[in-house]
Amino acid sequence: MRLSPEQIATIRAAARETFGPEARVWLFGSRVDDQARGGDIDLMFESAEPINNPALLAARLSARISRRMHGRKVDVLLAAPNLRRLPIHEIAFTEGRVL
Repeated sequence: MRLSPEQIATIRAAARETFGPEARVWLFGSRVDDQARGGDIDLMFESAEPINNPALLAARLSARISRRMHGRKVDVLLAAPNLRRLPIHEIAFTEGRVL
């Protein structure tokens, strides 16, 4: 996994602030590969509760984490009981790593 302990703490804090202490976050994509270089940070946040306005929430989370990580590009995917599960969710669940 190519994230520093400080970056992981930043992401976990954003998850807690947004979804509460039960939120789970997966890192997936190129940042899971220790041999890869560069790349954005792909994150999936899972909530046990339904999410209203998921597009707005994902944009806000992405911006919040990006600002705290000095402008690093962050893509956010949301998983919740009321949201349709797409193939990208399966990739995140199966290939990702829980932070």
